[in-house]
Amino acid sequence: MLLIMTMNWSLATVLMSTNHPLAMGSILLMQTILIALSSGFMFTNFWLSYILFLIMVGGMLIMFMYMTSIASNEKFKLPKLKMMLLTLSLIMLMISMIMFIDKSLMAPAMKMSLKLTMNEQTYASDFFVSTTKFFNLPNFTLSIALMLYLLLTLIAVVKITNKKMGPLRQK
Repeated sequence: MLLIMTMNWSLATVLMSTNHPLAMGSILLMQTILIALSSGFMFTNFWLSYILFLIMVGGMLIMFMYMTSIASNEKFKLPKLKMMLLTLSLIMLMISMIMFIDKSLMAPAMKMSLKLTMNEQTYASDFFVSTTKFFNLPNFTLSIALMLYLLLTLIAVVKITNKKMGPLRQK
């Protein structure tokens, strides 16, 4: 879990320094995969994280089609400062992965802290919520309201878009 959080933080720092739509989309896709993995580990089954991943990938495909129709011939280049930031974040990620895998490289204080967090995680695992409780009696009205809201939003977007205008980019 610590490894996934570290990877997510490093991807967030890289995302802030990018300006190309394709790089932003790929970083967002990697972050979606990491968030789906971490939410899947928190619950007893992975179906909620799988649905989250599929929704995000669908949105990413729509954004990708929009960006390719608007800026299809844009060059992908990285300035030296951003490249150094990317390299630094990747080095920090590698160091944390090596320290996570080989615990003999850690300082004694870090080992003690890791043991304490592992003990807290075993006690906290009893409190993880099963995803089936989302659709039980007190919570099902919220989920049905969310489904209806998404359906109405979909219908409104379809009605707002003009079918006769054609593609976004004119020849």
